[in-house]
Amino acid sequence: MEKVDWKVEGMTCTNCALSVNKFLQKEGMQDIKVNPIDGAVSFSSTLEIDKVKLKKGIHSLGYHVHDDEEGESHHHDHGTANGFLSNNKKRFLFTLPFTLVLMLHMLHPWLPLHWLMNPWIQLALCLPVFFTGMFFFGRSAVKSLRNGMPNMDVLIAVGALASFAYSLTGAILHFGEDYLFFETTASIITLVFMGNYLEEASIQSTQKALKSLAKSQKVMANMIAFDDKHQEQIFPIDNAFLKTGDLVLIKNGEQVPADCKILWGDCTVNEAIITGESVPLSKQKKDLLIGGSVIESGVVKAQVTAAGKDTVLSGILKMVQNAQSEKPPMQKLADKISAIFVPLVIGIAALTFLINYFVADQSLGNSLMRSVAVLVISCPCAMGLATPAAIAVGLGRAAKTGILFRNASSLESFKTIGQVVFDKTGTLTTGNFVISKFRTSIAENDFKKIAFSMEKFSNHPVAKAISGEWKINDAIGWKKIEEIKGIGVQAEDMEGNTFEAGSYKLLPADAPDKEHNIFILRNKELLGWINVSDEIRPEAKEVVEWLHENNISTILLSGDRENKCREVASQLGIDKVFAEQTPEQKLAKISELNALSPVAMVGDGINDAPALAKATLGISLSDASQIAMQSADVVLMNHGLKNLPSALGLGKHTYITIKQNLFWAFAYNIVAIPVAAIGLLSPTLAALAMGFSDIVLAVNSVRLFVKKVM
Repeated sequence: MEKVDWKVEGMTCTNCALSVNKFLQKEGMQDIKVNPIDGAVSFSSTLEIDKVKLKKGIHSLGYHVHDDEEGESHHHDHGTANGFLSNNKKRFLFTLPFTLVLMLHMLHPWLPLHWLMNPWIQLALCLPVFFTGMFFFGRSAVKSLRNGMPNMDVLIAVGALASFAYSLTGAILHFGEDYLFFETTASIITLVFMGNYLEEASIQSTQKALKSLAKSQKVMANMIAFDDKHQEQIFPIDNAFLKTGDLVLIKNGEQVPADCKILWGDCTVNEAIITGESVPLSKQKKDLLIGGSVIESGVVKAQVTAAGKDTVLSGILKMVQNAQSEKPPMQKLADKISAIFVPLVIGIAALTFLINYFVADQSLGNSLMRSVAVLVISCPCAMGLATPAAIAVGLGRAAKTGILFRNASSLESFKTIGQVVFDKTGTLTTGNFVISKFRTSIAENDFKKIAFSMEKFSNHPVAKAISGEWKINDAIGWKKIEEIKGIGVQAEDMEGNTFEAGSYKLLPADAPDKEHNIFILRNKELLGWINVSDEIRPEAKEVVEWLHENNISTILLSGDRENKCREVASQLGIDKVFAEQTPEQKLAKISELNALSPVAMVGDGINDAPALAKATLGISLSDASQIAMQSADVVLMNHGLKNLPSALGLGKHTYITIKQNLFWAFAYNIVAIPVAAIGLLSPTLAALAMGFSDIVLAVNSVRLFVKKVM
């Protein structure tokens, strides 16, 4: 299956995104995702994709496709990036002086502006604004109508065209001042350009966190090469040109240019941009460095393990962008309404004109202006942007904190979570074993020496914990030693004594006490035993307490022994324990709990994959380098259990922001259309109010960047 990722420029709202989506559906594309916030468009097909045909089709809708093959320069359907009238800001500044002069005629009773009452002077002032507006809104409107997918520009173009045609007729036929509304035409176009410019600026701010991540991808690297005399040479290179296997030198204070492995040197690294963790980490030879992180001290030589789109940071950005393109359940209603909104508003505007003229006995001019006001104020942008704007901010802030959402629906799922189920090993615990207790019948130092000398030859996690904690310099020199799988380690010293270290299987069948982890025997005589425990994460207790404070019940679901699970649950204050569970039993238990109340399952993302998938919300704790292996809805980077409350809080507050945005958008249109229809809003004020509504939603969404969510 071929997959395509494009950037489509010129989309201003969800109505635009729906047009692109419908076109791609009509062309047989699958898995279509269109993000009106950043213009990201992705789709796939089992057949060969005719990219040229699809680009032409999207261009015919009034948008421009920009992909990697075109390089980094950006083009617009209405001119080059630096051309005359190429963006909304330039168009607004160009039309503003003409409009302001036209608006001066309102001061005619108080100022000697008789010359401005001349219809031909008004026409001359209006024409530059009208042609600019029609070139932009008119062309876009015609293209959308021709493709059967009317966009919001239809409303603006029809409104401006109606008032201009009415005024031009009045000027030609000398009907007088009551028929001149050239200033209305100019003000509609100018104010909509202003609103679009302010909306773009506001919406762009919702991408702040993602832009910060993306910016950290582009740096200069110190590439290491060798001349014909095998002398090491270092020269700067854009990291976009790095390839897997290249050698780089990274100095103190520099940014890691790509994912790489340290070959020489050691350093401390700040990975906050990737994981949200500000405490520097120590790295040495053979350790991995994540592209985008910063070397705080030290100098290293490293080999690139992944570059470009294959890096961890690129994967994170792609995941967040995909999540932004997903449509959560709440957006479906807004999308349906946006899809039929333009034809509906044109119908309402026509009805407004007919009722005002034939029923309410209004003049032709008043009836037309009320109809135009309805057209201008009824922009569907507010409804379309309500959800994407909030999601863009929520996902961006989450990514900066080390929380990755695989889809936007996960954000909404947080609002209903009443239970959090934890796996034990690697989730509530670090997965690193520590010696918790031991007992011996010989001298303590001798016992530790024997244990270390044997366990250092084993790769078992428990053996590694013992040899690491009781490390000594004068280890016993064995005559022979071997590891017996499933039992332990057997050794023979120079005097012929046999030693064994391992599980209870080393003991006689009738031994009274088999509950310990490691037993040490000499010539079949028990010398002592050692217990190890999985180290509890320092932040686990605080997280559990936060959940309880927020009326969320906690459950421990593990395949480990009952006594160990209960010990951990007791230390952390977890409500319920289900121990010694097989993967199948875990799955059944999650189903059972889900029937009572929505469940969030927190696990390692691999061993608990079935349970994570079954839960209302699957949350995985993962190292950044293993991100692609995870199967959960949400990934907490760098084993960030401490970020669980932030994820829950951010999910709930993003949902609250979406609700607030949708309420404002619907309420605005429900109130504004009747107000415009009865003549309480002029087309000029309607244009101003239309732009203001989008800005309000964007600003409300941007509040999520600083809003307290915990």
